[in-house]
Amino acid sequence: MELEADTMKPAINRLKRAQGQLNAVIRMLEEGSDCRAVVTQLSAASKAIDRAGFSIIATGLEQCLKSEDSTADRAEMEKLFLSLA
Repeated sequence: MELEADTMKPAINRLKRAQGQLNAVIRMLEEGSDCRAVVTQLSAASKAIDRAGFSIIATGLEQCLKSEDSTADRAEMEKLFLSLA
C-alpha cells in the first residue's frame, strides 16, 4: 500500500510541528528550563506525533477500501493501528 503524497499534507504538517516542538524540548533541556515547561512541550510533541500516525493509518485504510487491488488484509491493518496504541 502506497500513500498518496497529496493526502498526506496534513500529517506532514503535524510532523513538522512536532519536529519544531522536539527541537524546543532539546533547547529547553540544554538551557536548564523549568520542568513544567519542558513536560508541556514534550506532551504537545507526543500528541502531534500520535495524531499524525492515526491520520496516516486512517488515510491508508481509506485508500485500501477504495482500491480494487488491495493486498493489505484486515490483520495487517489492525496490527498497524495497534502499533500506535
